[in-house]
This record gives sequence, structure tokens and C-alpha cells, in this order.
Amino acid sequence: MRAAEDEELDLVEVSPNTEPPVAKIIDWGKYQYQKMKEQQRNKRSSRPVDLKQMKLGLKIGKNDLEIKLRKIHEFIANGDKVKIMVIFKGREMAHQEIGHELMEKIIGILGDEIVIESQPSMAGRNLSATVRSNNAKIKKS
Repeated sequence: MRAAEDEELDLVEVSPNTEPPVAKIIDWGKYQYQKMKEQQRNKRSSRPVDLKQMKLGLKIGKNDLEIKLRKIHEFIANGDKVKIMVIFKGREMAHQEIGHELMEKIIGILGDEIVIESQPSMAGRNLSATVRSNNAKIKKS
């Protein structure tokens, strides 16, 4: 305490539960300011994850499906979550198994690139599943 008073700084207890307790001599105001600036830099560099939606019909053609999958790849590469929705119209509700097969096909094509956050489930006339990138560190360009 005497050393802190001599240097006109603050004595801060860093680890009170250890034996012996650890303390530092620092300028508390400067420390708080640097900590606040670091938090602002971290906040600026991080971005919120958006939830994108991709809607598909039950009778989607091969080329249209490829275009939709390419767009899903782009969303995932940007670090966004994607909600994939298969929409049933009219009497298509009688053939929900076709929608489940389409959803499994899409998830199979995306493969190891994704993590399924919510399993495919029916909500009204929509079969939906949410996927995100399986990379722990997301890159944004």
C-alpha cells in the first residue's frame, strides 16, 4: 500500500481467492478507460448474425434448386444463419413425405459445411429447418 501511495497510483486486488492474494499497482482511471476502448473496438469488429430465408416450392426444378443452393452457400459463407422453407400449396399437403425428402436432399448436399440448428419441422403449410456455418470463426469480407 505504501508503494502505491508513493507513486500516487491505486492498489487493486487482482485475485483475492488465491493464497497469498495477488494485487497490482495501477492507475485505475487509465485502466478503466483502456478497458472501455477495447470493448468498443471489439463491438465494432463483431457483427450480428442475420437470419436469411430461402423459400422453395415442392415442385422445384433441378436448375432452380442449384441456384437456391448457391445462394445458401453465399449466406453461410458470410456467416449468416439460413432458414430453409419448403412451402406446400393446395393438395401438396397430402404428400408431406416429398417435402421431407427434398429437405433431406438439401441438407445432404450442404453436408459438412453446415450445422443444423433446428431440425426440419412442419409449421402450418411450411416445412422449415435452420442451418448455420460449422466454422467456429466466421469470416466476413
